[in-house]
Amino acid sequence: MDQRAVQEHDIPVRQVCKAFNISDTCYRYVSKRSAENNEVAEWLLRLRDNLGTWGFGLCFLYLRNVKGYGWNHKRV
Repeated sequence: MDQRAVQEHDIPVRQVCKAFNISDTCYRYVSKRSAENNEVAEWLLRLRDNLGTWGFGLCFLYLRNVKGYGWNHKRV
C-alpha cells in the first residue's frame, strides 16, 4: 500500500513512511539471499531423502566439512 501511494500519487517516500509509521530502511529493504536460501533448502531435502537417519547436526557438518560450503548454522 505504501509503494502504491508513492507511485500513483507522487508522494515523497519520507512522507509515506511517516504516515504508515515505518522506517525508510524498512521501505527500501530488498532480500538478497533468496537464491542461496533455495540452495540450502535443496541440499537439506536431498540429504533427508537419501540419509533419513541423519539429524540437523550431521547434515550441517556434512555440508560444511565435506561439501565445503561456508554457511553457518543459522543459514542452514
